[in-house]
Amino acid sequence: MELDAALDFVRSRHQGVLVTLKRDGRPQLSNIAYYVGDDGVVRISITNGRAKTANIRRDDRVSLHVTRDDFYAYVVLEGDAELAPVATSPDDATADELVEYYRAVAGEHSDWDEYRRAMVTDQRLVVRLRPTRAYGMLPS
Repeated sequence: MELDAALDFVRSRHQGVLVTLKRDGRPQLSNIAYYVGDDGVVRISITNGRAKTANIRRDDRVSLHVTRDDFYAYVVLEGDAELAPVATSPDDATADELVEYYRAVAGEHSDWDEYRRAMVTDQRLVVRLRPTRAYGMLPS
């Protein structure tokens, strides 16, 4: 599957399953929300201290599985993940990136100051998945 075709499909959705690798090599799957930027990078908001975060810190190889609403068409993006720093201030670069993420996934927030504070309190950060390979089944 061509990476561009896979990204076109994934861009039209915002929910998928992120696959990371546990210490023992088995997959760990997490339902997540995401968006694909104009740069082709998939961005996902995660919380510091969770299994997927620890897994990515240990092994940056990840996959993202995205299905069509009827479940019969799907794409898997594979690539390396990069972690932004944990948000430590409502006005730091990670908080800014989380605002961009929220706008892309859910639209405008009713109180951006409150959202930014929550991102710091929750120890949020952004996963940046740079896809290098894609496979799946899409209708022709």
